[in-house]
Amino acid sequence: MNDTPTAQAQPDWLAETHQPFNLGSELAGYNAYTLDTALREAVHREGAAWDDDALSRFGALTGSAEQIERGVLANRFPPELDTHDRFGQRMDLVRFHPAYHELMRSSIEAGLHASPWREPRDGAHVARAARVYLQSQAEAGHICPITMTYAAVPALRSTPSLAAVWEPAITAPVYDPRNIHHTAKAGLTIGMAMTEKQGGSDVRANTTQAQPLGQRGPGEPYELVGHKYFVSAPMCDAFLTLAQTPAGLGCFLLPRWRPDGRKNALQIVRLKRKMGNVSNASSETELRGALAWLVGEEGRGVRTIIDMVAMTRFDCMLGSSAGQRAAVSQALHHCARRSAFGRLLNQQPLMQNVLADLVLEHEGSLALTMRVARAIDQQARPSETLLVRLLTAVGKYWICKRTPAHAVEAMECIGGSGVMEDGPMPRLFRESPINAIWEGSGNVQCLDVLRAVHKTPGVLDALFDELALSRGADARLDRCVNALKADVSDHLDEAFGARRTVERMALAVQASLLVRHAPGAVADAWCASRLGDSTHLQFGTLPFGVDADAIIRRATPRC
Repeated sequence: MNDTPTAQAQPDWLAETHQPFNLGSELAGYNAYTLDTALREAVHREGAAWDDDALSRFGALTGSAEQIERGVLANRFPPELDTHDRFGQRMDLVRFHPAYHELMRSSIEAGLHASPWREPRDGAHVARAARVYLQSQAEAGHICPITMTYAAVPALRSTPSLAAVWEPAITAPVYDPRNIHHTAKAGLTIGMAMTEKQGGSDVRANTTQAQPLGQRGPGEPYELVGHKYFVSAPMCDAFLTLAQTPAGLGCFLLPRWRPDGRKNALQIVRLKRKMGNVSNASSETELRGALAWLVGEEGRGVRTIIDMVAMTRFDCMLGSSAGQRAAVSQALHHCARRSAFGRLLNQQPLMQNVLADLVLEHEGSLALTMRVARAIDQQARPSETLLVRLLTAVGKYWICKRTPAHAVEAMECIGGSGVMEDGPMPRLFRESPINAIWEGSGNVQCLDVLRAVHKTPGVLDALFDELALSRGADARLDRCVNALKADVSDHLDEAFGARRTVERMALAVQASLLVRHAPGAVADAWCASRLGDSTHLQFGTLPFGVDADAIIRRATPRC
């Protein structure tokens, strides 16, 4: 007799345990541009409304399930280094998952690496900033070589002979990841090799030596010997690096291949093991007589590289603003679907306070970032050049510093599921401190603000002229500006208090922009929480009377 139960007569103990319900869902298959009201408003306000249709198409790509999955795969399968081929020949090849290459291709074909230089027009940097912000939400790590390629162009232009040779391929919308000579490629990427073990941010302490091979001066060849402790994106076709010349620190363009077709003597020692930015390769290298060309003057390396550094720091602001948007989008999406105690989470008063506060943080960050993008576009005007000089350091410090706490709070909104590695929040969290540390840490940015004020006449006038545009619109902001003026007057020479001064600058500019341009609910809540009598120490401490529901509805990505 057969005792096996039939399909029609399963025992009760094999019954289904439960039917899943009250669940979240993936935030995918949505338009990351058209559903980001604050971004659309900033694009129009800051001069790139002409790009609205193209940005909408790009937003559909960056919010697609396919692009999001590429970001997942690029981080699940990080880059690997092969120093030699199977015959023992040196090749220094970094291998990536195909998803990484697809992300790079989509970024370069969309012009994230060079569109303002290739097709300059009013609002070009604003439009490019919007694309970087959108793509960073899908995957942040690959933006590193995109940023450095974008930032290299102003530095190269200081030496026209080099720019004439390299710029056409650097700015071409072509991605070619092959490890071959740069003259055989239609599109090139540029990396950076600045930091050494003993110096860190103090690049003047660099010990790498550069010896001229003949005539000295801009555009001439030198031979470099030394080490670089952080080479970002070592698969790039060339690098801007610093080395000591007979006249002091110089900036050099260092290609991976020599003109005669031989591999240049830049040898990768190892790839870095980073807690975040995993998809992007960072390496330690040795320069063993590497051939490079001087960019700018001998002894003026820092001055030459400063334009590149300003652009990379701006992209740190962009990346952190994007990280905040990605994090709060996940929290808003989850809380619009998950219920507890009989109501959706986004209808629970205390959760509304937290969600609205996270939205406000992002709104301020994005407003400041896109204002700097417009200033970059309008640097023909001296006042805008001064704002770029000051607000890039201010924004790099404040926005990047606020992002880790923002990511943690957004993760907590999702609860236990937020810390699971099969979701997006752990990667967002690990990425969140990167921009605050790279391209000059918080202290470096604050000291740079002091340096700008002391060595660049007019930067404070430009700042207070910008803040004056909102005078009288909000009493709390007026008091903040007055306190900032007093602080600058009394303590500007005191590095000990530089963080406090820079924080006040950031808050004042963010408030001024929101008061002028954001809906009343956003501007009032922002000023009440950041500039009011209460001290804003934790997210979710907005004062009574703010319209949290309106703030949340404005920012929720509905899909």
